[in-house]
Amino acid sequence: MQGDALTSLDPRAPFVLDTRELGRRPGSMIKKCFTAPAPAELGIEVLGVPEGSPVVIDVRLEAVMEGVLATGSAQADLDGECVRCLEPIEDTLDVDFQDLYVYDDLRGDSDDDVRRLEGDLLDLEPVLRDVVVLALPFQPLCEPDCPGLCTTCGARLADDPGHSHGEQVDLRWAGLQSLALEADTDDVHDGPHGSAEKE
Repeated sequence: MQGDALTSLDPRAPFVLDTRELGRRPGSMIKKCFTAPAPAELGIEVLGVPEGSPVVIDVRLEAVMEGVLATGSAQADLDGECVRCLEPIEDTLDVDFQDLYVYDDLRGDSDDDVRRLEGDLLDLEPVLRDVVVLALPFQPLCEPDCPGLCTTCGARLADDPGHSHGEQVDLRWAGLQSLALEADTDDVHDGPHGSAEKE
């Protein structure tokens, strides 16, 4: 947790770890490997880790002078859709992380930018959110060269590379084109001297 946003951590929460074994002895270390259900909204709008799906965490907790250094990796399944053709995307995400959790009784000049221990507890969820979002593409694609959808009928162009509708009339100009056709027709009926022949 960061800065003055500290709240009481639930030791039973999926990503909360107890560091009591380290005993504030610099150099002491423990390793933990566990699987926890993904929290809600882990990712971006069009691609993310489905809520409740397994996230595998492998982390090393090391006591240092200022607090506890957490170094590890996370693996999770991704689910989303291509931003060009809207096809489903399924993938696996592997991310590494490292963050320092400062002892809660230590204060510094940059408190707002520091994650803190709450007693002997630390929460990996905020770190996980940060690294997952940074690892995801801003505009996920099903294929790097996905051609997207036909702007006329919405067909997926990758399924039909030769897809075409021939010469299309822009509906915004259809009214003007009909007026032009009427004008051409009037000219033909009036003859070369226009309405003067009718007199």
